[in-house]
Amino acid sequence: MTTTSIYDKLKALGIELPATAAPAAAYVMSAQTGNTVFVSGHIAKKDGKVWAGKLGENIDTEEGKAAARAIAIDLIATLHAHTGDLNKVTRIVKVMSLVNSTLTFTEQHLVTNGASELLVEVFGDAGKHARSAFGVAQIPMGACVEIELIAEVSA
Repeated sequence: MTTTSIYDKLKALGIELPATAAPAAAYVMSAQTGNTVFVSGHIAKKDGKVWAGKLGENIDTEEGKAAARAIAIDLIATLHAHTGDLNKVTRIVKVMSLVNSTLTFTEQHLVTNGASELLVEVFGDAGKHARSAFGVAQIPMGACVEIELIAEVSA
């Protein structure tokens, strides 16, 4: 693998990694034990502000999917900040998605595809991951989606 392969994929997708966010409370954005990196939950942002709303009420599945894709870009940026080189990521192991949704909304899995599909586009087979997608009553700051991930990295 060349040292620019992941970055070439990002460039081809027209993705420029944003600056990483600072923690909003008493936690760190990522933590590593052994070769496993745990990336804290990232909330959806649009134009630099919280992407607020509730799926099934004032946000539809397609917009939720776009929000999840935006979060995946932020998660990748945090992985880059943590590792210093995204080519050290050997596997996206697990994604957990929380979707702010009404009691009758049942497409959390389709919303989460926005993040999952991008991770596979960027990391290829190493981006295929185990996943959970939950509907929740509320997310901090009213965000429509929050996603965290677990990645394996090389030494």
